[in-house]
Order: sequence, then structure tokens, then C-alpha cells
Amino acid sequence: MNNTTFEKLQLGEFKELIKTHCVSSLGKDLIDKLSPSKNIMVVRRRLKENNEARNILLNSNHIPLEGLFNITLIIDKVEKGMILDPIELIKIEDFLRGCKKIKSFMVDKEFYANTLSSYALNITECDNIESEINYSIKGNKVDSNASKELKKIRRNIEVCESKIKERLNKFLTSSTNKKYIQEFIISKRDDRYVVPIKSSYKNEVDGIILDTSSKGTTVFVEPNSVSKFSLELISLRAEESIEEYKILSYLTEMIFEKIIEIKLNMEIIAEYDMVFAKAKYSANNKCITPKINNRGYIKIIDGKHPLLKGSVVPLNFEIGNDYRSLIITGPNAGGKTVALKTVGILTLMLQCGFDICANENTQMSVFDNVFVDIGDNQSIENALSTFSSHIKNIAEIMNSSNKSSLVLFDEIGSGTEPNEGAGLAIAILEEFYQMGCITVASTHYGEIKKFAHLHPEFENAGMMFDKETLEPLYKLTIGTSEDSNALFISKKMGIKDRVLKKAKNYIDNRDYNLELVKRNKVLSSECLEEESKELINDIVNYEIGDKVKLLEENDYGIIYKPLDKFNNVEVLYKDEFIKFNVKRLELNLKACDLYPLGYDINSLFTSYEDRKLEKDIERGSKKALKKIQKEIKNNRK
Repeated sequence: MNNTTFEKLQLGEFKELIKTHCVSSLGKDLIDKLSPSKNIMVVRRRLKENNEARNILLNSNHIPLEGLFNITLIIDKVEKGMILDPIELIKIEDFLRGCKKIKSFMVDKEFYANTLSSYALNITECDNIESEINYSIKGNKVDSNASKELKKIRRNIEVCESKIKERLNKFLTSSTNKKYIQEFIISKRDDRYVVPIKSSYKNEVDGIILDTSSKGTTVFVEPNSVSKFSLELISLRAEESIEEYKILSYLTEMIFEKIIEIKLNMEIIAEYDMVFAKAKYSANNKCITPKINNRGYIKIIDGKHPLLKGSVVPLNFEIGNDYRSLIITGPNAGGKTVALKTVGILTLMLQCGFDICANENTQMSVFDNVFVDIGDNQSIENALSTFSSHIKNIAEIMNSSNKSSLVLFDEIGSGTEPNEGAGLAIAILEEFYQMGCITVASTHYGEIKKFAHLHPEFENAGMMFDKETLEPLYKLTIGTSEDSNALFISKKMGIKDRVLKKAKNYIDNRDYNLELVKRNKVLSSECLEEESKELINDIVNYEIGDKVKLLEENDYGIIYKPLDKFNNVEVLYKDEFIKFNVKRLELNLKACDLYPLGYDINSLFTSYEDRKLEKDIERGSKKALKKIQKEIKNNRK
């Protein structure tokens, strides 16, 4: 299967609905990676997991998956040899604690969820890591009790800080220093204790200036009386950092030693998160687990597209038993495309292991491939028309299909001349039939409906509409075909009633209104000319030099040649002479109103250079004669 199929059938949008029920990005990431399986045993296992998860949801108040965050980035750091910080270690601890809870919860559910319960047996409980982190990390930092050495260092830091503060308080309360002090507080700069001194007295105080205020009125001084203790404090801080690093390294090393088991725990938790998200969606939307086969048989009873909201007309659909190709007909906007997409998305959902919105007696098939040709694939980049892009897509599908393929075509053969399109569509459908594919196609072509009626392995189906109002009912009926109902759609879009009446007469009786043609056969030449003039609303007798508006270009040109027998005139437009039918023109100004009497109209169509050259030749210019001779020589070459 390819991404085009997933995109056209909106599998990604459906996955987003499932992801809303996940509790962590572990499950969301797994849903993103989930793809349809062509192995019926894998599909059965996935559906069984759904069923067990729904049973657990029915029999439990909640699933203890809360707090199980995605720790992939943290584990990546450990594998790269990086040391974890306290916050990252706490996340590891929370995850391991959550693993232990879910294991205990799932092992207890073996009676009605033996498959899901068995996964929990592979979860490794890392009690020693959990307890060590809990003992060593408190309040998002390394706790003093993590080691005797760290406890001793921090005690010394407290003693040193108290000595510094004691001396600074004496400095602040001294009457001698009172005039120097800007504010009677103890501050810190670069992790060293200072007092704010007026800048005008900065040379009067013995100490080191560590900082200056933004306005320059205050300097922050570390008095000499505390310098010795400040240096001691810096040394103790360094010892503290080294000891903390040792503790964090030890805890990280413990995690590294169990990294394989932890990664396996992550996979199992991700699987549980995904499975329970699928089960929650299934329960909330009253989905069912259908019977499945791998022989191409599909029987959808009251199926619904998962992305459609509100009151949805359910789909009843069958293929793969008495016939392997189904042709769907009916009016535009009648639901043909939705029917195709519903069959496609329900098949993909099944093979991904999702329950589907349908009646419990629904049967679905597992396919090797699901291909679609739906929507306008026109490619501006590759200069492909709608028809060309459809044919290119169909060719790729044909080269990739086998007898275990589901192929969905929307408006097959459209976009070209109807007879050719219908013939090509029939040949394509027959080829897919010969290949053994299960094929569903929508069409408006009567020839395809007739072919399906005659072929023993093809069947017609129609999207129904109300016979009275001609409004679509969005209901598929197999065994019958329906008209396109173009007249009803045209009426809705505002086409005049008399036009629709004529169209219906042409459709029913093939009696085309050729009165004008019949009249023309008996009219004399003069009468024909008069009638033609009336039909084109009194064609203007255009003359050379008239300024006209080109209606399609919304621009202006000059008449170069007058009206011919086909009602065409030649117009000078953007330095080119182009033929236009008079119906595409509108007179702007007559030549007699534009140019003075005796004006050389032909000069309008000669460039300035040509006119100058002509005048130079008339007055015998040697330069002009040389230019003419040079052009003659070049032409001879």
C-alpha cells in the first residue's frame, strides 16, 4: 500500500481521532507508525487485543496509565553517555513506578484478557533504581542524605555562609560605615555576598568591587573582612558540585545497566496506551469487531464513515461472492464517492486493527493492497491534465496489483471524449477482473452500466434518489443502476426551465431543434445574409484603422483588414496581426474620428524605423542605400 491511498482515504485524519484517547506520546507515536497489515493472523491478533481491552474497560474503574510519560529523549541521553539531571531522574522514577502499577493491574486481568495480560509479564520491575532515585533526589535536586560526604560538605557550607553573614551584619551596623552604605541589606553577586556602597565612597571602603548598578550610583563591595570566608565558600561549592556529579553519575549508570529492560518496558507501555485508546474509541462510537477473511469477500451492513458527523445514512455493501466487480451509478452529489471512501477506510481500519462502525454481522476481507483513484489528480508541475494524471495513476495501480487487491475508481474514464472514455474504462475494468482484483468503480457512462449488466462477474449498483423530488437519498442499492440526474442538478444550479425542457426532449426523443438549419436551406442568398446579420446582432462594418476592444483580452487593437466572408477581421494587437471573430470585438472609435482627413492609415502598421528608412531612400540617403544592400546580401546567404 502507498501513502496516496492513505491520504485519499483519510487514514491519517482518522488516526488523529484515536490519538485523542492516548495518555502519553508513547501511544500517539505508535499510532502514527501503525500501518495496515496484509497478514490475516496479525489482523486477528490486533482485533483480539481490542476486544480484550474493551472487556477491561467495562470491568475496571480506570486504567493506571497516568504519569507514564515518554522518556525516549532521556534514554537517548543515557545511551550517549550523558549524565542525567535531577528532574530527568525523577521522570525515570515516575515511569518505573508506573510500569510496576500497570504490570500489577494487567496480570490480575488474565481471566478475560489473557493476551494483553501476557504482555505485562515482560515488564521488568526496577525497584533498586526507583528506590535509589527516591532516596537521593528530593525537590528536584540532589538530597544531602544521598552521601555522607555531600552531607558534610553542605554542613560546612552552612557554617561558612553564617560566618560571612555575621561579619557583613557587623559591617552594616557599624556607625563608621553608615555614611558609605547605599542600602542596609546583604546582596549577592556571582554567588558572592556583597553590600551596596555609594559610588562616591567606593575608595573609602576596604574590599573588592564585584558589580556596579545600571545608573552607576551604587557599587557592590565584598569587604576584606569576609574575603577569606568567600574563598572558602567557593571551594566548598566546587566540592559540592563534584559530589553531586558523582551521585548523578552513579544513578545514571544504574539506569544504563538496565537500559534494554527499560526500553522493552517503554514498548509495552506504548502498546497498552495504543490498545486502550483504540478500545476507548470503539466503546464511545459503538464499533464492532467484524468477521474477517482473506478471499476478497466484503459484506458491510449499516457501515458508517468514521469522519462523517451528524445523521449519516448507513452503507450496505457486498462484493466478492457472486461478483468481483461493482459499478456504482447515480446523480452527482448523490454519495458515490462517499460510498467508495467508506469501503476503503473501513478496510484500512480493519487491517490496522481498529474496530469499525457497522452492524455486528459485517464481514471484511484482508487484502495485500488497497489502491484508489479518487479526486482530481491534475499536476501543474508535471503538466498533466486531469485525464492524463488519472490514467498515469491507473497504470501504476495496474502494475502493482495482484489477485489480493482492492481497487477503487471514482468516475473511471472521465475527463475525455465520452465514447473513448467509456471504451477505455471497460477495457481497464476487464483487465483488473482478469487479474483477480476486487474492483469498485463509479461512473456516469451508460456503456459501462450495460457492460456490467452483461458480464457474469460484474454487478451494477445505484445511489438512490427520491422519485418525486429527485433529491438524492445517499442510499446504495445493489442490483440496479441509477441515472446521473443531471437535469435536477442543473435546475438546482439555476439553469432556465426552457433550457431544461429542451434538454429533456432531446434525451427522450433525440429530436433536435434544427429549424434554423432547415430555413437556411430554402432561403435565398440575400435572405441568408440578412438572417445572419440578425443572428449576430447587426455586425458593425469595421474599417481599416478602427479602434476596437478585444473582449476576451480586455484590451484594445487596430483593424488591419476588414470583414471577410467568415465574419473575421484582422487586428493589430501587441505588434502582431491576429484574426478575431466580430463577436469577440466591440467598436471603440471609428478611424474617421481618430485621424485627420488625408491621414495615411497604412502608416499605423509600419514601424517608425521602416517609415524613417523609406523617407531616407526618397531623399537619396547613402546610409539608407548601404543598409538596403547589406540586408539583400544577408538574405542571399
